[in-house]
Amino acid sequence: MPGPIRVRFAPSPTGALHVGGARTAIYNWAFARRNGGVFILRIDDTDRERSTAQNTGQILRSLEWLGIDWDEGPEIGGPFGPYFQTQRSRNYTAALEHMKAAGSAYPCFCSAEGLEAKRAAGRVAEGVPGYDRTCRRLDPATVAARLAAGEPHVWRLAVPADRGDIIVDDRVRGETVFSASAMDDFVLARGDGTPTYNFATVVDDAEMRITHVIRGDDHLTNTPLQILVYEALGHPVPIFAHLSMIWGADGRKLSKRHGATSVEAFHDDGFVPEALLNYLALLGWSLDGETTVFSSEVLKAHFSLDRISKSPAIFDFEKLEWMNGVYIRDMGPDAFVARMFPWLEEAGLASAGDLETRHEWLLALAPLVSERIKRITEIVPMVRFLFIKDVVIDPAAAESTLAKEGAGTALNAFHDTLASLDDWTPAAVEEALRRVPETLNTKPKVVFQAARVAVTGATVSLPLFESIALLGREGALARLKAAQSIAAP
Repeated sequence: MPGPIRVRFAPSPTGALHVGGARTAIYNWAFARRNGGVFILRIDDTDRERSTAQNTGQILRSLEWLGIDWDEGPEIGGPFGPYFQTQRSRNYTAALEHMKAAGSAYPCFCSAEGLEAKRAAGRVAEGVPGYDRTCRRLDPATVAARLAAGEPHVWRLAVPADRGDIIVDDRVRGETVFSASAMDDFVLARGDGTPTYNFATVVDDAEMRITHVIRGDDHLTNTPLQILVYEALGHPVPIFAHLSMIWGADGRKLSKRHGATSVEAFHDDGFVPEALLNYLALLGWSLDGETTVFSSEVLKAHFSLDRISKSPAIFDFEKLEWMNGVYIRDMGPDAFVARMFPWLEEAGLASAGDLETRHEWLLALAPLVSERIKRITEIVPMVRFLFIKDVVIDPAAAESTLAKEGAGTALNAFHDTLASLDDWTPAAVEEALRRVPETLNTKPKVVFQAARVAVTGATVSLPLFESIALLGREGALARLKAAQSIAAP
């Protein structure tokens, strides 16, 4: 095809954007960016019963969250719109009229019951269950009369009798051969005039000048049927590249039983978009066989179809979580605060004004948190003690630390030491408190753990000295004092 490379992602808005669909979008987008081409987003919403505006919005949000931008499509338009199939009915009508005039489409008056009986007979006879082309053999006068009478009918593709094998030179799977003689005269338009998937897709892809169709290999069997439609319409056939499926660790197609499968679910589970995009790109493609972590800019600069694997990809949730942790740790304090703050707001721990008034405080908190988490969802439980007035001490933590003999004495010593401290920085707090165990002739681990529980409410927390500094003098002293009432003397 002349002109630039043009690819498309055409999801059906019947549900959330699945990671398999997201990977397809990523590959199309990266291929277009690598080759200076055009990436088109089209919404295939012909399933009127299940397609919703809410699902469409969710798909757009998920793509935008991943950082995927499109050159033509919803919200931005383009020269080949509209970009919703339900708004393109005139295009399908015109294409069907062209095929009628050329004799490559014919009306079929067979009832659904009659077709099912024929299919059943084919199964009993161990033949290929398909349409036996009864209506294709009707004489023109009979066809005209039945159409004029308004008899219900569908329109079928007339597969050329002399069509040889259909060869798909797939850029991922290699050459695949389909016998045209085994192809059914499949339905192009239903009785109500709505187009079928294999017809509408070809019309849209041809009119939008799609040069490469990159999609899941569950569509491979649709490809020979679509090639026949391209030929009937007189349009050039695009290059196909079919991606292997994504499997769970059990070797079965990835589904909800394995865990989160939608992009929004991964967002809600605390994954960052850069990590998810990076990980999905690796499910069937590699940069050089060694590099695991790379940016979207690197992906766009190096993506190619020849590095896509034919083998199914295994979705490893643990590896994704590890990668997510890498991206979180690599964020600078400002970037991490920007990611952290919405979660603090949602939990009711902060309000919009805090982002400005407590910005330096938040920047000091950021590295303490980012170094210790793999998911953004871990932030709120980890930092809650810093945002509330009265800490809730975990009973098990109290039992294992505050109930030990001498805990109250240690807390009192910590309180008095900090009360006289002028320099309220983590380094100064640590220097002062390090002297307490020696003064009490007590093991440091025992007394510091008691202080940790008193200040944070748990035995595992952010670093103690930094936590005390962030909590502030008044808050830290109040908690040490309050914990003395339940600590063993």
